[in-house]
Amino acid sequence: MRPIAVVNNYGQFNHLIHRTLRDLGIPVTLVSNTTDPDDIAERYGGIILGGGPAIERAGNCAQYLALGLPVLGICLGLHVIATASGGRVQPGKSGGYGPVEVTICDHDAILAGYPGSIRVWASHADEVVGIPPGFDLLATSDICGAEAIALPSRNLYGIQWHPEVSHTEDGNRIFENFYAIVREYGAC
Repeated sequence: MRPIAVVNNYGQFNHLIHRTLRDLGIPVTLVSNTTDPDDIAERYGGIILGGGPAIERAGNCAQYLALGLPVLGICLGLHVIATASGGRVQPGKSGGYGPVEVTICDHDAILAGYPGSIRVWASHADEVVGIPPGFDLLATSDICGAEAIALPSRNLYGIQWHPEVSHTEDGNRIFENFYAIVREYGAC
């Protein structure tokens, strides 16, 4: 079974994403965002693009989207997915980390099992302000119009919040749902 690659984008929570998946019994490896895309394609069954300080430091992340593997983007990872797919990201009005009440608009595969709204921990220093063509809006909040988006036909999912921190309500469910997507895709 091939592990999920957690791509380290120099964010403070990337190691916590790795540890959370490991503790859930999900095969996982933490990799540099400069890892060769061919290596990612050969060795991993899915990709989680972790958070980080700036899209300019996201290394090869945009290239990983073309590999055909399921991808979950968290915070900066969402921004990589959006910009690489024709969407728009700009500085958020709320900035900083803090609690956010998120409304689930579409209980697709990545948000399956969640109630209509959840309390999460998020940073809105930057946020998606233009959803890429063809993507579905999955979740929104009073401070951010695009808290989660997806392109299920390509197994691309992105969320603004951090499911790996204890402040996020039932955050493990995101990782369990993503692992189910990866297994269904057959890459593990």
